[in-house]
Order: sequence, then C-alpha cells, then structure tokens
Amino acid sequence: MKKYVIVGNGVAAAGCVEGIRSVDGEGEVLVVSEEAHDVYCRPLISYYLEDKTDPVKMRYRPEDFYEHNGCRVLFGAKAVSLDAAAKTIDTDVSGAFPYDALCVATGSSPFVPGFAGIETVGNKFTFLTLDDAVELKKATEEKKRVLIVGAGLIGLKCAEGLRDRASEITVCDLADRVLSSILDPDGAAFMQRHLEANGIRFYLGDSVAEFRGNVAVMNSGAEVPSDILVLAVGVRANSGLVRSAEGEVNRGIIVDTRMRTSLPGVYAAGDCAEGYDSSLGANRVLALFPNAYMQGYTAGVNMAGGEAVFDDAIPMNAIGFFGLHLMTAGTYDGEVYEEKTPDGSKKLFTKDNCLKGFILIGEEATRRAGLYTAMIRDRTPLDSVDFDMMKHTATSAAFFADRRKEMFGGQNDHDD
Repeated sequence: MKKYVIVGNGVAAAGCVEGIRSVDGEGEVLVVSEEAHDVYCRPLISYYLEDKTDPVKMRYRPEDFYEHNGCRVLFGAKAVSLDAAAKTIDTDVSGAFPYDALCVATGSSPFVPGFAGIETVGNKFTFLTLDDAVELKKATEEKKRVLIVGAGLIGLKCAEGLRDRASEITVCDLADRVLSSILDPDGAAFMQRHLEANGIRFYLGDSVAEFRGNVAVMNSGAEVPSDILVLAVGVRANSGLVRSAEGEVNRGIIVDTRMRTSLPGVYAAGDCAEGYDSSLGANRVLALFPNAYMQGYTAGVNMAGGEAVFDDAIPMNAIGFFGLHLMTAGTYDGEVYEEKTPDGSKKLFTKDNCLKGFILIGEEATRRAGLYTAMIRDRTPLDSVDFDMMKHTATSAAFFADRRKEMFGGQNDHDD
C-alpha cells in the first residue's frame, strides 16, 4: 500500500488529497498541519472581522472531509526536515514518517521588515491566517486607531474588515499607489479614491523609518500614532524544507507542469511553489486560491501514478473593497484598449494576436469577465473572434459559429 504525506493543510493540500483519491482509493494519506484548523477559505478572514462569517462557515470542505478520504491528520505539527534519499519527513511532535510520494504545500509566511524600534510597539499583528484574524478581532473589541503597513491585497482587505471596528485607519506603503502589484496608476488612483471615501487614510510613497512606542515616524517626518499595528508588507514562500534538502528553489520551490520538484518523489503546490505561468511563458510564484487547488490536484494525481498536467495557470485576481469589485488577469503587455466611466474602467492588453491581460474595475466592466480569462488561458487568436464586439462587451456572440459550437456543445449560446 502506497504511503503519501502532504505537508500543509490549505487549499493546495485539499486539492492534493482529492487528486490522490481520484486515482488511488486505498493508499495511506498523512496530512501534517501546522495550523489547528480544518482546511478553510483563507480569503474569508477579513469577513470574519466583520462578523459576516465564522470558522464553521469558512470551512473549504465538509467536516468529514478527512474521514471520508481516509486521511490521518496531525494538527498543530510542523515538518522540520526532509530526507529525500531516505524518503522520510521529520516533525516536531511525532518523529519521522516514511513516504512513497510527498507534496510540500506549506504556503507562505508574512514578511516582517526589521523596522527600528519595532520591539517597542505594544499591539502588533500580521494578517494571513484565521488565528491572526481571531487575535486581531479580540484586540479591536473597543474601537482603536489602526496603522496598517502595506497597501496591497492583504493590507487593504484588513482595512476593510476593520473599518467598523476602528476609530481611524491609516495605511502606508513605500509604493506610490495602492495595489501596486496588480493595478496600473490609473486603476490604483480610482481605487484609492473609493477607499478614501470609505474612511481609509493613506501615506503612499512613504513608510515607517522607526517606531517610538505606538508612534510611527515616517520617512517623510510625519508622525502617526496608533493603538494597533498590522504588518502586511508581503509574504514569502515557505520553501525551507526543500531548500534544506538541496532541492531547486528560487522565489518558490521550482516545479514543472506536473508539480514535480527537483527531488525524486517530492512534489510542491500552492503559494510555496514556483510554477508555469502561461501568460508569461515562464515560471513564477502564483499565490492565488484557484491555482493552488489545481496545482495540488495535479500533484495528487501524479503522486498516485496518474497523468495530469497544469500548464494554463495565469495570474488572476477577483476582489472587492466596500462594494467596488475589480478583476485582473494575465500580463499588462502590448497595445491597450481602454474605456472609462464614472463607475469604473476597463483595460485590455493585446499582443501577438492574443489577449494578454486585463484590468477591470466596477460592476459593468467585470460582468462576464470569465470570457476574457478564457481567451488568455486558451491563447485565442484575436482574428478568430469579433474582437471589436468583445472589447465593448464580453459576450459569446463575439465568437464565430464553429467556436461557439465547441464551447457550448451545440446547445443554445449563453453569455457567461
């Protein structure tokens, strides 16, 4: 009977379990979970702050998921070393476990810069896990001033979650705009105005030079007092297990399109992995919820002796702040088509007869955006669709008849 070990218990791990069981219904599956929770939807932690969800509703799979799939789970256990030659994984609570196939799905950890005086700050938090959210919620039972360092996705979702729990929220970032990793200057300016209208104050192009107790002294000389500090500067892939075993690691654990690492019998998936980005034509870390699941599922199938390839991953984000939704995907390279309205904007990037990426803000712009995403994934030639129609409205009617038949199997066309 084959022995499988999965290190991590996030969405990539759940995908790996399901990938294994799609091929092998009998093998032993051990999940090593550093967190003490069943697999949950990490993007929902900001809604937990708003009392819009709870840990039970946040479960990614039913309560009997592990039992149903014949898994043994070590909760609160950390994998501390990997011996790829002996095919064993060592933990801090139960010793070493042998494996025939191993998936490293260890995710990422907050990057905390070494700010001068950080040790003098009384109440400081990161915001990446359910435990982080639980502690932050306790700390804001009474309304307090909050400073968030980092104006990326994590920092701004934290700001949204805390809006009604704080007396004031200030966000700072060295970048000159919000969401600088996914938005261009125009889109960022639009989103910043919306966030400011909802009570969020910004110091952009500026960050903390030092902390003096609960006062942040900015590079600009401004002083920002707060009662709560949230560090949301960024994350780093948890690649240490593979690195220490002399596996190939860059910004993340290098994997091929079957999720194999450079170590025999060892796979990686999720935020810790650096896999193929089809929109870029090269590897990079794609720390995204749906990609993590697909990487995990692909790893699981191949670990169990099946055949699976995941070669159409693209960077993609769908997120909202205070009712304003945005979607981004692909790369921002090539010619630009742009539409602007008072309620949002649309930018499409085309190159080499293909749609390469988009930035969509607002309800109208994001409607049926899945069709744009499919064009990027499938590398659909622009001359095979009525792209003039598609630019204005994402609709299946823009695809020629033979393509619509392929998409919908001869059924009536439906926009989606």
